[in-house]
Amino acid sequence: MGVSYTYNEAEKAVGLIGNRNPYDLLGFIGANIKFSNAYEPNGLKGYSTIVHRQKFAVINAKLNEHDRRIVAGHEAAHLILHIDEILKSPMKALRDFDLYSDNGRLEHQANTFLADFLVSDNEVRESISNGHDYFETAKELILPPPLLAFKLYNMMGRGMKVQNPIGLQSGFLGSDKKMW
Repeated sequence: MGVSYTYNEAEKAVGLIGNRNPYDLLGFIGANIKFSNAYEPNGLKGYSTIVHRQKFAVINAKLNEHDRRIVAGHEAAHLILHIDEILKSPMKALRDFDLYSDNGRLEHQANTFLADFLVSDNEVRESISNGHDYFETAKELILPPPLLAFKLYNMMGRGMKVQNPIGLQSGFLGSDKKMW
């Protein structure tokens, strides 16, 4: 599953729901959204699971609004791209402690999908053409910088001429550092 596949799936999802709202996407795919206070902000960010044929996205309620939105989209990506893996896992769930990890195929694919779902190529190109640097572009697009890195990586992988000033970072959401 390469960047073109995840890009096409993300754009298909945008076309079907008519926006780039992760909560709308979860609703569209029939997932139940649950917010849990059981975890600290630097602990479990969220997980996706299937119980009795019902899809669930559980999101850490102690995260800030922006981070909850990112986690919702990430869990939607797992529920779209990784149903078979969820059903095969012993717990029937995929848990995310380290949301921006590039250290595994499933997490990389979920982040690739998420980056393409949340923001269009045109929005990125427009921000860059307006003279915004990397961090200004991330702020304007309301994306954490590591997620913008995934978006730029995806665009490069599809042959677009953009530069990614940082590498894909593991552990971004797992750290105690302020993201925004």
